[in-house]
This record gives sequence, C-alpha cells and structure tokens, in this order.
Amino acid sequence: MLEIEGDIWKYYGQNIIAITVNGSLTRDGRAVMGRGVAKQAADRIPGLAENLGGLITAHGNHVFDLGNGIVSYPVEETAWSLPDLRIIVRSALQLVKLTDVNGWRQVIVPRPGCGGGGLAWHEVRPLLEPIFDERFLAISSMPVKS
Repeated sequence: MLEIEGDIWKYYGQNIIAITVNGSLTRDGRAVMGRGVAKQAADRIPGLAENLGGLITAHGNHVFDLGNGIVSYPVEETAWSLPDLRIIVRSALQLVKLTDVNGWRQVIVPRPGCGGGGLAWHEVRPLLEPIFDERFLAISSMPVKS
C-alpha cells in the first residue's frame, strides 16, 4: 500500500476509486450516502445511491463494483454507528479479491473510517498494510506523515 495526499476526484476516470459507505438504506431503498466521499460520489454520479441500495438489499453490506470506476468500501453497519475495524478489514480483503478478478492496476482508497468516522490512521494503517499491495493507494487530503 502506498500513501498519497490530494483530491480523490483527481483520479476519477483514470483509476478505480473506493468510496467508504455503510449498510443503511432509505425507505425507498437507496443507500444512505450522507457525508464524506460517499456523498461526493452520490452528488457526482446519478443513480449511484439506488444502485448501491439494490446491491445491499440483495447481498448485504459488502464491497461492490458500482460501475463508473467506483467501488463501495463498507466501514460501518449503519449510518449512525461508529466505524468497525473488523468491517474495514473484511472490506479490504473483499476489495483485493475484486481487484484480482477484474485485473485493476490501481485503486484509490480514502483512509477508511478516519475522516468523519473518527478513527486514527495510526490504528487503521497496520491492519491494511498486510492486505493491500502496491496497487492500492491510501489517499488523504491532509499531508502524509510517516
């Protein structure tokens, strides 16, 4: 895993972008994408919340290829729960499998659970390092510290 800083949307259309999500649905079946990179993605890509909501309804809260170079990356069960390190690790393992199957060369991942979720990167990074190889870039809008 490599660490970079910058705007994740600079990579849109060039690389696969993971968006951190939860498993909550609205009454009409759309995924709740109310903040962070998930909200940014929903605002940019029409039908994304409906697409993800349908997949969550059918298969549960997992990593999905959502099309348009976007993949979901669950970090918590609901929009109102705290990020769960077990879900973050499970999602990393699922993302690696999906990347292998699709032959993706590079995947940009926001620091899962570390933005609005409140986790510290120094807690999450050691869990992801043995899972993510050089194809995975963990992006932060803040300067990267060693």
